[in-house]
Amino acid sequence: MNTLAAQEREDVKKSTLKTMRKDGEIPGIVYGREINTKSIFIKNADLRKVIKDVGRNGIISLNLNGKSKDVILRDYQNNPVTKDMLHVDFLQVDKHTEIDTSVSVILKGTSNGEKVGGIVKQFLHELNITANVNNIPDSIEIDMTNFEIGHTVQIADIKKEYSNCTFNHEDEEAVMMVDYVKPVTEEEDASTVEASGV
Repeated sequence: MNTLAAQEREDVKKSTLKTMRKDGEIPGIVYGREINTKSIFIKNADLRKVIKDVGRNGIISLNLNGKSKDVILRDYQNNPVTKDMLHVDFLQVDKHTEIDTSVSVILKGTSNGEKVGGIVKQFLHELNITANVNNIPDSIEIDMTNFEIGHTVQIADIKKEYSNCTFNHEDEEAVMMVDYVKPVTEEEDASTVEASGV
């Protein structure tokens, strides 16, 4: 398990937080059923490395005041311009903890349908699930390689592969499909040429 060092902080003044961020540190909090909410700070570089190693929903060993706590990154705030992390929330967890969270949907491969002129339409880029913290996938991957034109993947199809998770969606909800490309008629082609002035 990846370890992340944290230090407790007492000063919550805006000027102090601004200085911390300039020094490469991120303010945050850690909370849970067994601990009082504590204000902390961690090194930006350390957090990014850990997230890269364990994923967005992975369990992290947070070392605080000489004691290790199993936590997950529950929430974070980014600067809308620079995308730098401004604040992070950690939730202490154990083997019994279940949470609601969002998981990214990643499409893999090139479908057979695309090779003959079809196009892929992705309707859901994230799925909301409820699961034990040990069973949360970092992402939901869909291998499209053998999909023909007209193939649709619904929530019900994904549930079969991720039986340890509860998907908070309707079974019939479409996640993606390989669709037909509507052929351009002579009238549409002529109107396009006319509009362009060619």
